[in-house]
Amino acid sequence: MDATLGSVVHVAVPRPLRTTFEYSLPSDLPAPLPGTRVRVPLGKSHVIGIVTALSDHPTRSMKPIEDILDAAPILTADLLKLASWLADYYHHPIGSVYAALIPTLARRGNPTEFEPTLIWIAVGKSTPTSLDRAPRQRRLWESLSKTGPVTTNEARKFGATLPLLRKLEEKGSIISQVERADYRISPSDIKPTSEQTAAIRAITANLDQFGVHTLYGVTGSGKTEVYLRVIENALKQAKQAVVLVPEIALTPQTTARFVERFGAAGVIHSAESDRERFRTWARVASGEHQILIGTRSAIFSNFRDLGVIVVDEEHDPSFKQTEGLRYSARDVAVIRAQMLGIPCVLGSATPSLETIANVDRKRYSMARISERPGSRKMPTFRVVDIRGERLNGGLSQPLLTVIRRHLNNNAQVLVFINRRGYAPTLCCSRCGWRAECDACDVRLTLHQSPKLLQCHHCLRRYPAPTACPECASEEIVALGAGTQRVEQTLKTEFPDVPTLRVDRDTTRSQTQLQNLFSTLTNPSRRILVGTQMLAKGHHLPNVTLVAVVNADNGFLSPDFRGPERTAQLITQVAGRAGRAERPGEVWIQSYDPANPNLVALTEYGYDGFTKTEMQHRRIAQLPPFTVMAMLRADASNPNESETFLLQLLAIVATFDVEALGPVTAPLARKSGRFRHQALLVSRRRSEIQRALEAVENKVPNQNSVRWSIDVDPIDTF
Repeated sequence: MDATLGSVVHVAVPRPLRTTFEYSLPSDLPAPLPGTRVRVPLGKSHVIGIVTALSDHPTRSMKPIEDILDAAPILTADLLKLASWLADYYHHPIGSVYAALIPTLARRGNPTEFEPTLIWIAVGKSTPTSLDRAPRQRRLWESLSKTGPVTTNEARKFGATLPLLRKLEEKGSIISQVERADYRISPSDIKPTSEQTAAIRAITANLDQFGVHTLYGVTGSGKTEVYLRVIENALKQAKQAVVLVPEIALTPQTTARFVERFGAAGVIHSAESDRERFRTWARVASGEHQILIGTRSAIFSNFRDLGVIVVDEEHDPSFKQTEGLRYSARDVAVIRAQMLGIPCVLGSATPSLETIANVDRKRYSMARISERPGSRKMPTFRVVDIRGERLNGGLSQPLLTVIRRHLNNNAQVLVFINRRGYAPTLCCSRCGWRAECDACDVRLTLHQSPKLLQCHHCLRRYPAPTACPECASEEIVALGAGTQRVEQTLKTEFPDVPTLRVDRDTTRSQTQLQNLFSTLTNPSRRILVGTQMLAKGHHLPNVTLVAVVNADNGFLSPDFRGPERTAQLITQVAGRAGRAERPGEVWIQSYDPANPNLVALTEYGYDGFTKTEMQHRRIAQLPPFTVMAMLRADASNPNESETFLLQLLAIVATFDVEALGPVTAPLARKSGRFRHQALLVSRRRSEIQRALEAVENKVPNQNSVRWSIDVDPIDTF
């Protein structure tokens, strides 16, 4: 088969396929550069793919590419290199990797050029007389005059349409401008502490080379100010910056800080529309947006000249994708910084044990901020022994007493319980029946508003029975406590104090969350009840008491990472107390007050916990002292998933890897499918990678089984 130079085009198509495809280049088309989108035939369909390479040696008969969609690559060379690394390290199909790297609309072939976004501004200080007989136009003008400049989409909240806006513009009542990312560096009146200054100097001294800088700062110590100063230095060098945050709920307040300092910032997360994400992605690629703030997928954005990467709350498990391409955004951030030769900043008040181990091994540097600015002190800890205590809706009498004391001092109280719903178990006290999901091997959670039973895994809902379906007894008992039960108890105990609940049942949107936190700036006494949504980054200046209702489940978890996550959550939520001038307290209820991890945490802080837990991990030969990968499989028949994993383990038997399993997954059945898993452990990362590569190459055909490889799993469930 004859071929001219560059006439073979290698294309990755957005399908779960572990290879690229070869296509011929028609004579009437120019050679597309790697990173360019092309339309190609695939079977009986036509798809948008990414050119990965060009060559002149075809290996098989080829179909021609049909069209070239871009005049220039939409993926830079470093992203093409990163895609290969992701496919190799996480053993994920290359087609799916590229699908994860580009926005949805880019995969559909939409052009990367956008019509400019218009900003609408009201003219004048009083209502124009020309609107006297146009009440709808008058109301719109009044809304715009109160809120200030808004985009067309934002104006729709006031009932606006584009034709209506144009009519107002024709009357001279409003004007439109093209939105531009107007970056500027505003001087800050904040004087960094000596520790902050040392951290800033250590990072900015090497902005032109790769290095991982761990910023270990206690809660409320001003880590964000360090990020701002570092990024200011990058902007002065005409470089871009990306800031990763673990949750969508944290993006508004983070963005507000950056916009205040720099005038603008782009935002990318899954709550935005496909069009909004694609527009921001394109503006970052063009260099118009110099700063990007986003959740984990923002690390895949296309930058014109990226100069620094910041990962805030680097310890947070939300940075690990648990479906599809199971990547860690924190680890990918480090790899991308290394490929670009730029610094990566990992910030946290509770660094992960992996990060601490990398500091100990001199792979990462560390800067510490051990004190809060000004006179603000860290909260004190108190453990409440509840053995033998009669609990009232999950709360002990000593805890209720201290809550009352803080409320009487006109303060706010935060009650943390990481379990939503009313009660985790509904059972019959006569025959022992328990409410369980039909599709999952798990107990149903009782919810009171509305009253129903829900599976928190497959989300199926069931009516709450008034009598036992087994013995017809009416002695139905709700065991345990969730946020709804704690809220009910607190409202009964403190009827004159507003009680607010924050969990996924009450707070489903960013707007709801922001409105709730806005109310907490009012210094009047309040009680806040919630899950881990409250633990991350929120500034609650009037909270003086944090009560942790149930820490035992995490410290005694069968998952080896359970104690680490629990210590991080307690430390983070404790950091919501005493952030202003008033001192804070943290009270922790426990049935196991002598637990070594709990004692180390409360008496010696997070440093004390990490030393204790590192000893446990070293003795048990668990990460960060070993490397892990999880093989998971599920099928409609339990024997099929187990047999399939046995076949995979036979493949890895010749490698220096310890294989554990297959075993039934802790959640044995989910959504009607039976689940098994096997764990691979080794002291050498290279050996794990070689074993997984063999699995990829020799995996048996089994259409009835769904399976996955999870490198560096975040949990063993």
